[in-house]
Amino acid sequence: MLNITRKIPCFIRCKSFSTSSSVYAKKKASKKDAPTEKVLLGRPSNNLSMGVVGLPNIGKSSLFNALTNSSVPAENYPFCTIDPSEARVQVPDDRFDWLVDTYKPDRITPAHLTVVDIAGLVRGASQGAGLGNAFLSNVASVDAIYHLVRTFENDDVTHVENTINPVRDLEIIQNELRIKDEEMLERQLIELAKLAKFPDSKRLPGTMSKKEELTIVEKLAEFMAQGRDVRKGDWNNNEVNTINSLHLLTAKPMIYLCNSSEEDFINGNQSKHLPDIQRWVDENNKGDLIIPLSVSVESKLADMSKEEAEAYLNDNGIQSQLPRVILAGYKALDLIHYFTCGKQEVRAWTVRNNAKAPQAAGVIHTDFERGFISAEIIKYQDLKELGSESAVKAAGKFLQKGKEYVMEDGDIAHFKFNVTNKKK
Repeated sequence: MLNITRKIPCFIRCKSFSTSSSVYAKKKASKKDAPTEKVLLGRPSNNLSMGVVGLPNIGKSSLFNALTNSSVPAENYPFCTIDPSEARVQVPDDRFDWLVDTYKPDRITPAHLTVVDIAGLVRGASQGAGLGNAFLSNVASVDAIYHLVRTFENDDVTHVENTINPVRDLEIIQNELRIKDEEMLERQLIELAKLAKFPDSKRLPGTMSKKEELTIVEKLAEFMAQGRDVRKGDWNNNEVNTINSLHLLTAKPMIYLCNSSEEDFINGNQSKHLPDIQRWVDENNKGDLIIPLSVSVESKLADMSKEEAEAYLNDNGIQSQLPRVILAGYKALDLIHYFTCGKQEVRAWTVRNNAKAPQAAGVIHTDFERGFISAEIIKYQDLKELGSESAVKAAGKFLQKGKEYVMEDGDIAHFKFNVTNKKK
């Protein structure tokens, strides 16, 4: 596809700016009777971040090392990670690899995931136990959460609760996250109750009054009082916008990673705890994804060469679960990729599923959305089957799309825009 950088030289010097999902909510339908677009929880950008949480000594830092090939302390004692460690990992995508081989660009920019290794939480973390308060605030900064839980027995690796009981561990972490959210909502209720007594003389058109916000926060508090996570509620657009502004911990997508022993994973033995974990998730957060893995296996693979790793996997008849773990983060946030391709660069961009073309263009630069004219779209499968852009055009499959076009996963896009008009 034609490369944006060739037609717009200044783009090389610009950072990409993301358009938050809150912008989507403000877009009005062109027709009065058109349905309102559903606003989604969270505000993920083109730079997605995932936090790894769990009790101390369950393999979080070792998983982080395996994911990122980084080296952070992973000794056998609680709180060895004093500051959250961050690293970027490439999101596996065979389509991107094929596009790179086809275009042979000077530069490539794959989609990436920022992984944050958050120090172990303990019972009472929300009240400051251990190093809890600082790390609960770090959880608030990520888009979604990997909740790692230990299912293996090992006398050489201490457990902060002294026994192996994954359901108990899951409840400890969930309760700490909920308590922190409840504290946040309590503060909001007090503040909004004071503000709601006075007229909103400075309220901007189209925004909610303090009384309306108070009603929503009261509803959230009542929902959480029932022992339910915010992400499991059925919220309308105004409620979602309020939730997104509060950065609630239980509003974030959660993916449960069950860390089994190397022996159990290789032998294909399901941990005796897995049925209990599945039952607990179904009862408390039905629909959340559970991924069994062995951090020990993944750590070994990370220390091997590519050839050694392939031989090890083949000999034991297993697969690394890390690609599945990485992709699960995108799935949990309902994200897709589209691509811009050319001789100068092949690049993957991340947008919410059902995003329209102007919103997708805005991920590259806000001017692209503001001055959007049209999108030239090639379907990945068409390009792969026909072999070249010219062949796609000759087959009549080179698409011209307008503002209402909904981007599809794997689209190859080039955007036309005009920003001569002043910003409104």
